[in-house]
Amino acid sequence: MSLFPKFVNWVKSLFGQGPRTREVTRLSSSAGAPLDASGRVADIVTEEVVTKGPLKEKHRRLVKRDPRLLPKVSHALAWGKRKKVMSAGEAKRLFSGTLRTRNRNQRDLLPDEAQLARYGLPLWRKEEDVASALGLTVGQLQHYSIHRERDRVSHYITFALPKRSGGQRLIQAPKSRLKAVQRKLLSLLVEKLPVSPHAHGFVKGRSVRTGAEGHVGKAVVLRLDLKDFFPTVSYARVRGLLIALGYGYPVAATLAVLMTESERQPVELDGKVYFVPVGPRVCVQGAPTSPALCNAIVLKMDRRLAGLARKHGFTYSRYADDLSFSGPGEEAAEKLRGLAARIIQEEGFQVNAAKTRLQRRGGRQTVTGVTVNQVLGLSRKERRKLRAMIHQEGTRPASAETSARIDGKLAYLSMLNPKQAEALRARRKVPPR
Repeated sequence: MSLFPKFVNWVKSLFGQGPRTREVTRLSSSAGAPLDASGRVADIVTEEVVTKGPLKEKHRRLVKRDPRLLPKVSHALAWGKRKKVMSAGEAKRLFSGTLRTRNRNQRDLLPDEAQLARYGLPLWRKEEDVASALGLTVGQLQHYSIHRERDRVSHYITFALPKRSGGQRLIQAPKSRLKAVQRKLLSLLVEKLPVSPHAHGFVKGRSVRTGAEGHVGKAVVLRLDLKDFFPTVSYARVRGLLIALGYGYPVAATLAVLMTESERQPVELDGKVYFVPVGPRVCVQGAPTSPALCNAIVLKMDRRLAGLARKHGFTYSRYADDLSFSGPGEEAAEKLRGLAARIIQEEGFQVNAAKTRLQRRGGRQTVTGVTVNQVLGLSRKERRKLRAMIHQEGTRPASAETSARIDGKLAYLSMLNPKQAEALRARRKVPPR
């Protein structure tokens, strides 16, 4: 576009004659179009949005244009006080860190009620619906679901736990009230999100046993680990998932804030302590919703990795951030490792190279701590330790804590391999507590 047409458009805009927005089709009230608060036909139009966001190609959604947010006509000769278009409370919420966005294609989306029904997800059209479902007032919901650049109250307790491999793992556990809200959200929504059949962690009816039994008796077992699994799932990814599943932008953004948090640093200013974010909002270790939510986020990655494994004659399973492949030979496993790492990177995650393992048949093969060389169960070394504990319990007085530990180990082994557990129980002279 040359400079002269741009200059002409600029001059026209000074007198309110310039282009304001793209043209859209209005639905008539006879067609069943909903009305707004003033009784006028709501500006609703069916159109295809850009596919750079969370929506799939050719996925069509209804959008509602809020006339208050359309570009305003600026008059160079206009005087006087401007007309108020919304209340201070509405503006504060709409332009808060939670709902503020420049992407109109997402902001104006209405819920896809048919798709939500297909997935069996609750129909929440607005924040009031979410608050009602969670047993909260709108004010209480917004207290937990607004991202603030400085907050007088921290909703999480942060502490560190040592890792077996060294270093520390940061845990952010929600306080009791927020935890109760997240647990309710877990049962109402998160547990109903679509999950891959290859995911065995934090899924009802699945366990380390179901994840390991498909790898028994294979020539090689390749194990990969995802680096910073929970922190990689950001607020934007959670919001995008909920939008793609059918929720409108305000509801998706509110739910995403409820289930994510930033690492925060206490800062004192003018005698007051503020909690300031020092990183992006992510799924945190400690929130009840994080494990199941991350399972839903990696659904596409699971499908791609399962297809890759099947193409090379391998079996694939995932338990949280622990990925396992088993198949016929080392050469294919090495090729699979590179291709899997590429898929993982394309899906926004990273392989922890320090924890990559290729286990051969001649050595010990484990999947999520379960031995899979010939049969499921504990390794010979672990069973010997347990047998020694049982022997010591029968020859000398044992504490209640020791006996309880033996009971737990036998129950775990019984889940994996009842035959191995019964053989050890037969050696026990002290009845279980």
